[in-house]
Amino acid sequence: MMPIAYPHHPHPTDTHGRCTLVGAGPGDPELLTLKAVRAIESATVLLVDDLVSEAIVALAPRSARIVRVGKRGGCKSTPQAFIEKLMLMAVHEGEHVVRLKGGDPFIFGRGGEEAEHLRAAGVAVEAINGITAGLAGPTALGVPLTHRDHAQGVLFITGHARPGAPSPDWALLARTAQQARLTLVIYMGMSGARQIQDGLLQGLPSHTPVAVIQHASLPRQRHATAALEQLADTIAQHGLGSPSVIVVGEVVRGLAALHGQSAPILMRHQAA
Repeated sequence: MMPIAYPHHPHPTDTHGRCTLVGAGPGDPELLTLKAVRAIESATVLLVDDLVSEAIVALAPRSARIVRVGKRGGCKSTPQAFIEKLMLMAVHEGEHVVRLKGGDPFIFGRGGEEAEHLRAAGVAVEAINGITAGLAGPTALGVPLTHRDHAQGVLFITGHARPGAPSPDWALLARTAQQARLTLVIYMGMSGARQIQDGLLQGLPSHTPVAVIQHASLPRQRHATAALEQLADTIAQHGLGSPSVIVVGEVVRGLAALHGQSAPILMRHQAA
């Protein structure tokens, strides 16, 4: 089969510069949208998150200026206010700034904060969606987030609250998930896994299946399944860390049954 040639639609010249928030997805370059690839290829300045793969950064023109502004939970990172200042300065210099963010810019990616800052300064912002890890991880394992027999919806939740902000009410979320038949997908929850487990056990059965997926979509992806009451111990036992997503709900039961396991099991991803 011959490859399909998609037309390229360059933006008109803009002497005032512009900014595009681009979702780089979970890491696999083949999961980028065509629109994201076009934006990266037309960038003059890239502000790149820590989790964006080098294969994706390599799509930028050689003349583009690459600025690393990695942000990782628990690690020293570039202050958000400084990133926003850099974006605004480059736009005012007439650059096409591409803010390249892991996953989707508007799902726990602070894209909303950056867009608000730029728009308040009179800069138009375009956002291009990326596949978020909370979708890519379960899909890589063949786990649906919704299923007519098991889950009528899904909640994306962060386990890492802003400094000074209250933590999510895990007990309330658990009761809601149980009553409404929802799948819970928890981002940035590894360091607080024990607290999350204890809170969820106040509203969900102890045998509720969970999956922890690290490095979703990448060759080094691995995952573990367990019962909810074993979540924190399973993470510690297998040395799972960030970046990972935790999936909680009956949709995971088919994955555990596939391996014929009721006890915790660790599986490594087989790259295609």
